Amino acid sequence: MTQEAKKEITDIASYMQEVGARARVASRQLAASSTGLKDAALLAIAEDLDANRDILMRENRKDLEAGRAKGLDDALLDRLELTSDRINVMIEGLQQIASLPDPIGEIFDMNYMPSGIQVGRMRVPLGVVGIIYESRPNVTADAAALCLKSGNATVLRGGSEAFWSNQAIATSIRIGLEKAGLPGDAVQVVETTDRAAVGAMITMPESIDVIIPRGGKGLIERISADSRVPVIKHLHGVCHVYIDDQADHSKAHAIAVNAKTQRYGTCNTMETLLVAENIAAEMLPGLAADYGDKGVELRGCEKIAALIDCNSAAEEDWDEEYLAPILSIRIVDDMDAAMEHIANHGSGHTEAIVTENFTRARRFLTEVDSSSVMVNASTRFADGFEYGLGAEIGISTDKFHARGPVGLEGLTSVKYIVLGDGHIRT
Repeated sequence: MTQEAKKEITDIASYMQEVGARARVASRQLAASSTGLKDAALLAIAEDLDANRDILMRENRKDLEAGRAKGLDDALLDRLELTSDRINVMIEGLQQIASLPDPIGEIFDMNYMPSGIQVGRMRVPLGVVGIIYESRPNVTADAAALCLKSGNATVLRGGSEAFWSNQAIATSIRIGLEKAGLPGDAVQVVETTDRAAVGAMITMPESIDVIIPRGGKGLIERISADSRVPVIKHLHGVCHVYIDDQADHSKAHAIAVNAKTQRYGTCNTMETLLVAENIAAEMLPGLAADYGDKGVELRGCEKIAALIDCNSAAEEDWDEEYLAPILSIRIVDDMDAAMEHIANHGSGHTEAIVTENFTRARRFLTEVDSSSVMVNASTRFADGFEYGLGAEIGISTDKFHARGPVGLEGLTSVKYIVLGDGHIRT
């Protein structure tokens, strides 16, 4: 599409059907492509982004100007902006994904059966992945790269506020794909800001195999409720750290401070701190001082208020994902009470216990039902890169198909394969 005007699309349903049909054809070609071709495409995309960074920033300025005119706040404008350094990060991400092992075609669990046949499993692409996201244009390159490496075609629908930026990135992606000899339709960025395109995407199971929403809770709730296509999602991250009465105090202090203050606006940031009653009087004053130095507002239960200066926590605070320098703190009787609180108020994202008691640590790992459960470590480690996945397309709090950080393997499925030598069943 031209970079001068938005494409006029009057029949959204027909347009999206065409996009889906092209993606389905491309997915079959991509599934049969070699690792070498996929890696060549990723590197060619990176080269084109590098060569055209002035164009990317020019198109991004259109989005920034439109955003200011609409009254977007500074935080949203910051997420939207494409600087030269941020383009470098996109390029580095493409190069890193090219260097990762290709999961497609891996054969594992091969075993001989009593009948003499060999049965095993092979890792295969999901097919066509639809991704719906907001604000950050770098997601366009990141998502395209992960889907490409895992052998999936993808349909990307970015936020209207990043329209021009996303289209410019899409041009580089198509050029890179075609330069490597892969179908340009393997990655398609929807060319309309009409919200009807989202409604079409989530009701096209004949063309799209899975939807991955990345954005606010409202967007994800809507897609989860209305989609006829399977969804990989997490609604929010209400993450907990529980400091046990057998914790090493130095470790506990460092973890509790890091889990909240290392970065505020991420889904793996601690939002509620649970402290065993036996050690609360020793632990909390020092923690409160450090949180105060970093400008964190504390909201506590009645027992907390007797020990440190804090605001009173309302019942809804225990369910809140602040994504801000605000922390809820609760004193609990013991680990069982902490796990009960997590079961009632957690979002299934990430929980951590700080303890030197091995038995309690094992119980916490076994009984807490979240996508990541940690012992003596900050919740901020719940990340695809930190887990050795190289990159992630998001974090899933679902229990089916993928759970936790979703990297290349999370974008695949498996099929059973059988090897015989003229075997017949009697």
